[in-house]
Amino acid sequence: AHITYYGSPNGGGTEGGACGYQNTYSLGYGFMTAALSSSLFQGGSSCGACYQIRCEPIRVTRTVKNWCWSYSRTITVTAINLCPPRSSGGCCNPPLQHFDLPMPAFLSLARREVRSEKRGGIRFTMGGNLWFLTILIHNVGGAGDVRSVRIKSPHSGLISMYRNWGSLWTVRARMSGALFFMITTSHGRVLITRNAVGSGWRFGQTWEGNFP
Repeated sequence: AHITYYGSPNGGGTEGGACGYQNTYSLGYGFMTAALSSSLFQGGSSCGACYQIRCEPIRVTRTVKNWCWSYSRTITVTAINLCPPRSSGGCCNPPLQHFDLPMPAFLSLARREVRSEKRGGIRFTMGGNLWFLTILIHNVGGAGDVRSVRIKSPHSGLISMYRNWGSLWTVRARMSGALFFMITTSHGRVLITRNAVGSGWRFGQTWEGNFP
C-alpha cells in the first residue's frame, strides 16, 4: 500500500467526506484521518475503521536513504472519506490499496488495521423526518467500522437498519420514545446500547450511548 496527502498544511479541506461525518474536527477525529481507495473503502463499510500507519525505511537513491523522518513513529488514523479512482493511472484506482491523509498526518506507510481507542460512548446524530429515521453513528471503539445495526423502540421489536451511505444508517419506520441499538462491528463484536437515545430526542440532536 501507499499514501499521499491532501488539504492544506494545517489540515484544512479534509474535515468532510464520503462517510457523512460533515465536520470530523467537531466530532473529535481531528486530522488523524484518511481517505481510502475504493478497494479499501468497500462502498462505505470501512467508514470509522482504524489503521496503523508507520514509515518503512527503504533506500531511495544512493544519496537518499529513505523518505522517513529519523524520528518517525507509528500513528493511528480513522477512515472518514473516499479517495476516488481516476480515469487512468490514478493512485486510488482499484485494485490498489491507498491512503490519502491530511498533510499533518502524512507519513510513508505500512498498513495494519488496529483497535480504535475513543473517548466516551458511541454517538448517534439524529436525522430524517416523520416517515424514516437516518442516524449518523460515530465514535465507535474497537474495530471502529460498523457492519450492521438493529434498532428498537418501546413500540417495536428489533428492526434492521440499512446503510444509507458511509456511516449513515436508515430505518423506514416511524420511531418514537427511547431507542435501543444493537451494533455489530467488522471484528464480529456486538455492542448493545440500552436507552442510548432518550425519549425526548429531536432531529439534529446528538446522543451518546453508554457503551464505548
